Amino acid sequence: MQKVQKAQKLPKVPKVLLIEADVSAGEDLLTAAAEIGVEAHVATHEDVFRSYRPELKERITGTVFTDFADPETALDDLVRFCRETGIDGVVACWEFLSPLATRLADRLGLPGHRPELADACRNKRLMAEAFTAFGVPAPRTVVAGDPGELARRVAESGLGFPLVVKPAENAASIGVSVVRSAAELPRAALLAQSQTHKTSHGLALDTTLLAQEHVDGEEYSVESVICDGEIHHLTVTEKFTTGGTSRAELGHTVPADTTPAVGTALYAAATAAIRALGLRNGVAHTEVKVSTGGAPKVIEVGARPPGDHIMRLVKEALGIDEARAYLQTVLGLRPDVAPRRATAAAIRFITAPEAGVLRWTSALPSGDHVVATAMSRMPGDEVGGPYDNMGRIGQIMLRGATAAEVNKVAAEAMDSITVEMATQW
Repeated sequence: MQKVQKAQKLPKVPKVLLIEADVSAGEDLLTAAAEIGVEAHVATHEDVFRSYRPELKERITGTVFTDFADPETALDDLVRFCRETGIDGVVACWEFLSPLATRLADRLGLPGHRPELADACRNKRLMAEAFTAFGVPAPRTVVAGDPGELARRVAESGLGFPLVVKPAENAASIGVSVVRSAAELPRAALLAQSQTHKTSHGLALDTTLLAQEHVDGEEYSVESVICDGEIHHLTVTEKFTTGGTSRAELGHTVPADTTPAVGTALYAAATAAIRALGLRNGVAHTEVKVSTGGAPKVIEVGARPPGDHIMRLVKEALGIDEARAYLQTVLGLRPDVAPRRATAAAIRFITAPEAGVLRWTSALPSGDHVVATAMSRMPGDEVGGPYDNMGRIGQIMLRGATAAEVNKVAAEAMDSITVEMATQW
């Protein structure tokens, strides 16, 4: 009698849902998914998806369209899609949707963060309350609903100037200003409350005003992967920003050129902040300033991948693929966070000296230290000034043997670039 051979059951291909992949980390996550054999599905809005670049679309297995401006309906839509599709992990790509990602993972019983603290990972008012409750070293903060109340609360608090005024919800330094006297508070409050909805999804923003003590010192971020509550700090990133009344980010270097003692203090502060916000499975981008006296103060934490191509810097400098580690974590796997080399990488952003129409830029530098260059604005385009991260017109990524070396070649590269604006008559 002929034996009937049983069909061999193929192992299930893991599937993840990326919530809004059209961000700087999206391409890295889609690339990592393809490399480790994971199906990448994307949640977005149909109108937004039309503007996705072809190289993003070709790496996406499937899409689900929803309206993120209606969080409850979006959550129901995504729960239904994930159950029908067999999604195994939820990835927060865009910080404005990290609370939704946390709630979705919880509803599905997948690895994620503590859902009761989901909003505190995005809303800076709630984040400041969590930091205070858990004793996280952070700037003192007062909260107000309007400019008049802000002035009263600042006066009553005893906070001295300068202060940092910002909205409870926004990103990319939008609405943030440094205030040096009470007379400047109304203008700062107006700026902080000028954006009420976030494009391109029309998300309503909490425009509650925050005034925080100004920490005078160097700025860093700590890049971390968290698996079942175990925190793996990958590196410290050095941040370069504008001075004056604005705080636009001009570039980043990985790893930071700092002392071991400062690095240890930064990791301790980031650990405290991550635990206070209930982050359990995923990644964290913790922004910290170190005062001239050496004490770290946590500014905020993002429960999502770092922006500005920092994940690429981590990979270039240390050989750690943070995007892959993130996917492994949300799939319930042990993340690969072992460094494979000890070099350095940097990115610097080209900005216009003032808002207006871009006339001309000189050729971007090339050479052994240059990894990649790109222009995001062309001659004839209207551009913003160097007041927040929306005023960038291009970027250059570099490599070096050490942080000191890459900072040096980055400074030389930026000095070689000329930007001309059209004359306004």
